Amino acid sequence: MAVVAERAFTSRSTLQRVEKGDPAVSMGIYAAVLQALGLLDGLGKMADIANDTIGQQLASSELPERVRPRRSTRKRSDG
Repeated sequence: MAVVAERAFTSRSTLQRVEKGDPAVSMGIYAAVLQALGLLDGLGKMADIANDTIGQQLASSELPERVRPRRSTRKRSDG
């Protein structure tokens, strides 16, 4: 654990918080730990929306439905 913390340029206590999944730890620290473990390449795949089918479904469900404009019921005068 001390070696990973040293390679990630962070403290052992912060590394313990990373292991617990503490959301208060910055994304940069998580990236540094992934780099120290040789797993940083996986971060790009994980953040790619093409790999997130649930996120895509949630985003598309938030889109407004297509609404057709109302037709005017007024008669036009051909003045």
